[in-house]
Amino acid sequence: MTEEAVRDAFTAQAAACEKLGSPFTARLCRLAGERLKSGGVAKKILTWQGDASATGDSVPLRLMGALHALVLQNRSPALITVYPPEDVETSDDALWGAVNEALKTEKTFILDRLKGPPQTNEVRRAGATLPMFLEAARLTGLPLVLSEVGASAGLNLFLDQYDIRLKDRHWGDSASPVKISPEWHGKAAPTVKLDIRSRAGCDLIPVDPGSAEDRERMLSFIWPDQVERLERTRAAMDIAAKSPIRVEKADALDWLRARTAEPEEGAAHVIYSTIAWQYLPEDARKQGENIISAAGSRATRAAPLLWARMEVDGSSPGAGLTMTLWPIGEQYTVGRVDFHGRWIDWFGWPS
Repeated sequence: MTEEAVRDAFTAQAAACEKLGSPFTARLCRLAGERLKSGGVAKKILTWQGDASATGDSVPLRLMGALHALVLQNRSPALITVYPPEDVETSDDALWGAVNEALKTEKTFILDRLKGPPQTNEVRRAGATLPMFLEAARLTGLPLVLSEVGASAGLNLFLDQYDIRLKDRHWGDSASPVKISPEWHGKAAPTVKLDIRSRAGCDLIPVDPGSAEDRERMLSFIWPDQVERLERTRAAMDIAAKSPIRVEKADALDWLRARTAEPEEGAAHVIYSTIAWQYLPEDARKQGENIISAAGSRATRAAPLLWARMEVDGSSPGAGLTMTLWPIGEQYTVGRVDFHGRWIDWFGWPS
């Protein structure tokens, strides 16, 4: 990838961060795109072997995560003084000066962090999967078996232990420290009971919410000026850590084959993902679709299969909420959602 293309990736990421409510990260991405010049870290980034953009290796977010990790670990006093909440009056020169110092003194740490992709496990996306799960329960009248592809730490598997409010209706645990209340538009969400019989998830690089090291790494990818988001994620990790359920380290295709080998009698099996399917290679996506469709062909009314996804679908705004139900084999876009789950426009399954 050319240096110009890498710098363009930082500019594009800055614009995305601005739209998603992180002016600090947007500012830092812009500065990095303009001022990265010399040194081992700059050379690695500016000569990136691969796709540095958000649809590829997300190099800007890898760098943002590495820098934030230095703050969370109290490794860089210079960065701490210019990061939220201490950055209000900091000039661009002062901010970049602190970053430049970190790029030199913590080169080995940052280069190591650049090797891995960002993982955030956005908890507010549970506000988007919930209405799809409620729709699944309404359509089938059965308890649910959840299978999440690209589950990261598995935080969204525990949505019934969160306090989720969709417009004027409430689900989950009202005493939960995890509060999710997206701006709601469109039809009302289904009012059926959410009954989850079992849940599981897979990821190539699963995060253990009970591991201090894994927790810190995931928190480093959450933008530092989004304090509420950081607090919500910490609370969700505390809930997940108390459960014996851990996300399985597995290839998505192998895991899907195993999870769909036999129908789930007496339950609706819901396979789902939230901004994860797009990161599978194109051939793997096609194979995954074939695996799910083959499982759908074996579904019955006593053991239905649903494929629910919150994914980029070529339309806007935000991501599409799409559901496919077997054995009838029908598919509908049931809504749209902000990438971080801040708003939902719900259409619902056609009656």
